[in-house]
Amino acid sequence: MPAPLSIIIPAYNSEAVLPLCLASLMPGLEAGLIREVIVVDGGSEDQTRRLADGAGATVISSPEKGRAAQMRHGFEQARGDWLLFLHADTALSRDWAERAKAHIVERKDKAAAFTLAYRSDHPMAKVVARRANWRARTLGLPYGDQGLLISRKLYNAIGGYPDTSFMEDVQIIRAIGKTRLSLLSAEARTDASKYERDGWRRRSWRNAVLITRYLLGANPEKLAKSYS
Repeated sequence: MPAPLSIIIPAYNSEAVLPLCLASLMPGLEAGLIREVIVVDGGSEDQTRRLADGAGATVISSPEKGRAAQMRHGFEQARGDWLLFLHADTALSRDWAERAKAHIVERKDKAAAFTLAYRSDHPMAKVVARRANWRARTLGLPYGDQGLLISRKLYNAIGGYPDTSFMEDVQIIRAIGKTRLSLLSAEARTDASKYERDGWRRRSWRNAVLITRYLLGANPEKLAKSYS
């Protein structure tokens, strides 16, 4: 029987972060969990494609720009019964494969995300991550940075990632619903450069405002222009 999991990573000019992301997947290979790793490139002008290919990933080009389009295109090429959508700037903790395998065996009808952590020594890193994990547990709204582990059956049932340029992670999580979502204890350790560039409080406040505006009905295309 083939390994169950296809990992889909949308990437764009990700040479600085992709190697760590790909290296963190090794426990899944050791456990016989991963069928394939698909890096969906959005037109990178750096060494992203070369690095992905050198790591043994299948590298494909997305016909459309945008993370949602890249993930949809990756799904079309994937062969696994389970899918893990993972951002290129996120690296998983070593216990991720054990936690993911248990979920696949025991919770076939549910999707899952990982516990968020930031790759930063700044005191605010743990504060912001704690808030995000509270949101994930209490409201059932994890960030896209936390990854999405989902069966092909459930992915098809909810219609997959939407055709949008922004908030695709929120839209698919809302389609899944809190009762069909688990938060795994393994960590998704994501890059913190945007927080360190903009300031932790300013960036987290800005993100909170954007998600609130979206939930109140603001157009995602217009919100995208406010985000960078």
